Order: sequence, then C-alpha cells, then structure tokens
Amino acid sequence: MFGACGRIVQGRSDFITSGCLRSIPVGGGTIRRGMDAHAQKRPRLQQNSSSAAKWTKGANAQMGSPSKFIPLRTTGSFGVPGLHVTDHFVTVPLVHGAPEGHAEENIEVFVREVVQQSMVAMRNRPVLLFLQGGPGHEGPRPLDSGQSWLKAAVAHYRVLLLDQRGTGLSAPITAASLPRRGSPQQQADYLTYFRADSIVKDAERVRRALVPADSCGGKMAILGQSFGGFCCLTYLSQAPEGLTEVMLTGGLPPGITMPCAAEDAYRSLFPRVLAQNAKYYQRFPGDVEQVHRIVKHLQSLPGGCAKLPSLGVLRPRGLQVLGMGGLGMATGFERLHYLLESAFDADGHLSIGFLKAVEAWIGFDVNPLYLVLHESIYCQGQASRWAAHRVRQEDEFVDAFDAISATEAGRPVMFTGESVFPWMLEDFTALEPIREAAELIAAKTDWPELYDVQTLQSTNIHVASASYYSDMYVAFDKAQETAAQVKGIQQWITNEFMHSGIRDDGARIFENLLGMCRGTIMTFK
Repeated sequence: MFGACGRIVQGRSDFITSGCLRSIPVGGGTIRRGMDAHAQKRPRLQQNSSSAAKWTKGANAQMGSPSKFIPLRTTGSFGVPGLHVTDHFVTVPLVHGAPEGHAEENIEVFVREVVQQSMVAMRNRPVLLFLQGGPGHEGPRPLDSGQSWLKAAVAHYRVLLLDQRGTGLSAPITAASLPRRGSPQQQADYLTYFRADSIVKDAERVRRALVPADSCGGKMAILGQSFGGFCCLTYLSQAPEGLTEVMLTGGLPPGITMPCAAEDAYRSLFPRVLAQNAKYYQRFPGDVEQVHRIVKHLQSLPGGCAKLPSLGVLRPRGLQVLGMGGLGMATGFERLHYLLESAFDADGHLSIGFLKAVEAWIGFDVNPLYLVLHESIYCQGQASRWAAHRVRQEDEFVDAFDAISATEAGRPVMFTGESVFPWMLEDFTALEPIREAAELIAAKTDWPELYDVQTLQSTNIHVASASYYSDMYVAFDKAQETAAQVKGIQQWITNEFMHSGIRDDGARIFENLLGMCRGTIMTFK
C-alpha cells in the first residue's frame, strides 16, 4: 500500500507527505457588530451606564474599505483554571447565498473563545477554530487548562470552539423541535442546510467577526476531528483564502470525487468492525455467552424486545449498536465489558441501570442530527438510500451481523460500528416525529458538492493529518486516496491511537501536527 519503504510498527509512527513512508520514533455583557477584513472603521458608540449594551467596531475593521457588518453578540466572560473564556453569538443566514426572492431567515451560531489567562489582552494573537466530530455534536466545553489538546493549543493560539449549526447553543435541532418547521418535506428542506458546506460558511462569518486584521492578516488556522476534518477539507475547497494552517485528526474523508461515497466507505469499514469484534472477544471471551444470554432474554420477551426507560425498545439489533462506542475508542473494550456484565439483576431480568446505560450510549433521541444527516456527509449529487443498511444485507456481511442466527449457532454476536439504520427510527420512539423527514433525506439526490479537487490539488495552505491505521470510523485506505488529492499534505500515520487519539493524547498529537505545518518536524518523501 505504501511502497517498499512503508510500514507500521507498534509504538512507532510514520510522518509522510503524499509519497513513500519512512518510519521514525515519536517520543450579560457586550453586543458588537463584527466586520470583515474590508470593512470601514466606524466610531464606537458607548453608553455611560454599566448595564447598557455596547456597540463596538468588529475585529477585522480596516480603514477606507467597503463596509460589511457581521452581527455579533457577546454575552459574557468567565474563568476556568488557567483559562479565560468569552461567549459569542454570531448571526448567520440559514441559507447562505440564497437566491433572490428567497425569504431570508437568520440563525445564531455559538462560539466560545478560549485564551490563556496571561494572554487575554493580546487580541492579535493567532486564532485557531476547532471543528468537532459528528455530525450533530456540539463543541467541547472547557473545564480547565489541563485538557490535553486545548492546553497545547492555547499556548499558540486564541482558540474558538464552535457549536456547529443545529447543535449545542447554535439553533439546536431536536426530535421535538424539528416537526415545528412544518410538513416532513419542510423539515427535510430545513435539514439540508446543516451540512459541512453551511458549517464552513458559518465559520467564515465567525472568522470575519472575531479575527482581527492584525492577526495573521485576518486569517485563522483550523483543526478538525473526525467529521470536523471532513469540514476542514470542505473549508479548504471553498474558502482557502481565510486559512493559514489546516490540521486533521482521523478526519480525511473518503471518496471526495464520488457522487456518494457512503457504500464504498461501509464496504471498507465493515471488515474492520468484524476484526475489532474478534479482538474484543479474544480479550473478553466470557462475553460471548453473556451476549448470547442477553439476546435470548430479549427474544423471550413479548414482541422480542425490552422496554427502554424513554419508551423505546431494545431488540438484538439495537444491542449490536453498542459497538459504535465500544469497539473503536481507547478504553472502549473495557467500558463495553463493564456494561455487559451489569446487564442482569438478581432475578435474571435486564436491570434498569443497564437499560438506562444502553440509552445513554446510543443517544439518538438526544442527538437526532447524527442519525438523520450521518450518511449525507458522504453525498454530493447522489442519494445515500440508507447505504449501511444495504451493505449489511450483502452476502459478505448479512450472516456475519445476524445476532439471532449467531446466538443459535453459538457464534459470537458481532457488534456494529459507526453506522445508522432505518429501523432505528422505529425502535427509538422519540425519533418517530422525524421519521418521514429522515426518509426524505436518505432519498435526496441533489446534494451540492462538498469538495473542489482542483482547488485541493493546487493549494498552498499547509495541511497536516494524523491518520490512524486501525481507525474503525474512517477507513484508512480510503483516506489515503483522498490524501493523494491534497497538494503537499503531510501525514502522521500511526497505529498507536484509535479514533479517539485527540482525546487520549491530544497535546502530543496537536504539537506534532502544528510542527508538521510549520516545518519544525521533518517529513520524508
């Protein structure tokens, strides 16, 4: 795969460009209107009362150029150990670049600005925007300066933690709120504006509102984890002029030249999921029988399912979904084992603690965007049509992932990975109100393009990626095909981490990526 000199060694990592690998060891507040880099300088209007709102010029104001305001609302600041945190809301259009005559609707996206306590006054410090994995997950909430990657990042940057639209405090979408948009078709139409292309346009508004012109010329660096990395390549495709450096962790999207890469991705990922199952049962062989016991118990209940506390149901197929969080993350094996061992109470019934924990693990009722939009992240001109479900029914996988036949035959039950399936809308009752909208999203064909390969092939922006060889969420082989399309990309290929590397050793990963971007860590072709 890598050529004669490429290899992966336990405890070692590989830094590469898009050529051949060589292995080396790796030890109540203020309201402002933001302005873009071309905005006129306007006088500050400030009332005397300490409780009054304050209107100030935006971060990127420059004298003598056309005015273009970005509405910005700053709600307050607070401290956590070692960090100063400021909360902002930036107004963005629901539909960026809406055609003439389209009814304009605005939403607010939430951005949390984090700096070292000692650097608060340095407004011209370089800026880094972090793009969270997902889709549908809010940005991280800083607790203290000890959080690994964040601690490393604030040593170099002012860090912006974005709640991507539809999550956290950014016009959040829930299974209860979405039906208020109207019919299922109206709900589906609304959801189409919550993909990476819209997130990137939001980020550009954030940049123009919060990055001063004397900070790297109004440009910023971006760091993306998993789906956040997908967003980074969309950003690099659509608005590279706003960027200084691009860093990805487990986030090189597959099939960027394909109209929908979902099927291709799952065909590559499912064998990895099966391999992770084998490793799990080798580690915990007693769980083969424990899972059989759970499956048999579920089949013995009326309807072949157990009632969940939220009124949904747990069937064997739902039990298998625990692999999404249990098989592909560091400490996931242990967490899954401890969950399974607590399945039964003293009377041999599934315990309420176990059922509540299963709900918490799955979490689609709390975060429906993940389920509804998950496969659309691969689409640019073609429908996904529940790709994971279709691939699972193919000859290579249909028997392997059949929990009931595996139990009857005494084979280990295979958990599934990062996949969503249409039956989830039936089993998890809270999702019933958005079921029709989800089906429309799965059938949608006219998705806009997310990537511009010509732009990626000619970029002069420094791009560095941590690519995890054993990743169960982003197929390594498909990620390498994408890497070949990005000019000058430098990769740290390693099997030291699972998909959760940035959480497990974030400072080391961040410093390596930053060093690769800035040339302080040498790479080899």
